[in-house]
Amino acid sequence: MADWDMTALSGPEGEDWRVPVSELENRLERLARALRVAALPGALIQHPVDLYYFAGGRQDGSLFVPAEDTEGDGPIFFVRRSLERARFEAGGDNAPFQLETFPRLSQFADVLKTRGVSGAPGLQFGELPSSFAQRFASALSSLGECKDVTGIVHRLREVKSVWEQEQMAHGSEIQTRMFEAVAQLGREGISELDLVAAAESVSRSEGFGGQVQMRRFPLECNRGVIVSGRAGGVPSFFDSAIGGAGPHPLAGMGSGFNKIKPNEPVLVDLVHVHRGYVVDMTRMFSLGSLSEEWHQRLDDMIAVKDAVVKVLNQGGLCSQAWVEGQSLAHELGHEQHLMGMQPDQSKFLGHSVGLQLDESPVVAAGFDRPLPIGGTMAIEPKLVYAEGSIGSEDTWIRSEEGMRAVTAHDAWPWLTEW
Repeated sequence: MADWDMTALSGPEGEDWRVPVSELENRLERLARALRVAALPGALIQHPVDLYYFAGGRQDGSLFVPAEDTEGDGPIFFVRRSLERARFEAGGDNAPFQLETFPRLSQFADVLKTRGVSGAPGLQFGELPSSFAQRFASALSSLGECKDVTGIVHRLREVKSVWEQEQMAHGSEIQTRMFEAVAQLGREGISELDLVAAAESVSRSEGFGGQVQMRRFPLECNRGVIVSGRAGGVPSFFDSAIGGAGPHPLAGMGSGFNKIKPNEPVLVDLVHVHRGYVVDMTRMFSLGSLSEEWHQRLDDMIAVKDAVVKVLNQGGLCSQAWVEGQSLAHELGHEQHLMGMQPDQSKFLGHSVGLQLDESPVVAAGFDRPLPIGGTMAIEPKLVYAEGSIGSEDTWIRSEEGMRAVTAHDAWPWLTEW
């Protein structure tokens, strides 16, 4: 038993916010099956997000998962620190794998051999720093060459379980209250950052952990992007339609010190993360009315959204949804402004979400496969002009019955006037 108080590891009002053991068991079984199909002897899971996915927590360690029908002692989580917390987060005595202290790296291959491992496990070369991965590949070289299992893990995580979808649905309820906070506070002269602070106060009080996880380097995202007027036309380093000024060059995206002015579009793009799971939604606000031109632009983006959803709903390819959505936007006269202004246009109309903001597949060229049943995607057609930006976004789930929005969709207006 640990010297520290494990009862401190709880959600609000003492709720148990651990990943259910049944979830972990199912994920480990699916990974073991996928490894067998790929003719790999096993995998070493080391990326923090994937440790949470498969082991229930992101303690410092390496989770070895053997392929299905492989001889040996089953999955083992070798933990550097904290072993006791890792055990608790994995379900305590019901944990679906063994837990041990991580040995010396020079002895790691021999320890695996004593456990019946006869081939080199795959590593997450696509996720880990090169020097870190190469140290492990070298230490395990007596077992053979370590292959890359990044794609296998990513594909497994594309399909969300009922429990995962429930976390996103709960997150969307909190996210709605974030938008309500923005709606209540908006007035002339208030800054973008003040509006973001109001939304983030709601999110933080409900358990947001402080980070939005991303795959793509440099792994940075400002989860509260509120941009007003001309700030909505400012490009940034981030591969997204909306850049924003940000408060200073090192934080050079999202909200800044720009103040709300009458009759300008205010784009509010808010992310909430509930127990690790992302929901993403965008709505428009304005102080007073917008011009008819801005209203038409918003209507056009809603039409593009509908076109993308229709393709995905029918089981069409994500690349096909991109072509049809982009073609409609061009037909409506927005070729120069869809998802940014040239030369800073992003080439997608939707991105899958889950434990990370930028999961696969994406509504973009090259993703020649459908959104899987159980897939979750933020669909976000937007237009950017020098005088501002406008668009829509909801997070969707594809079920056997088709596409359904998990975020507010029609329950929250596309444009709210202060």
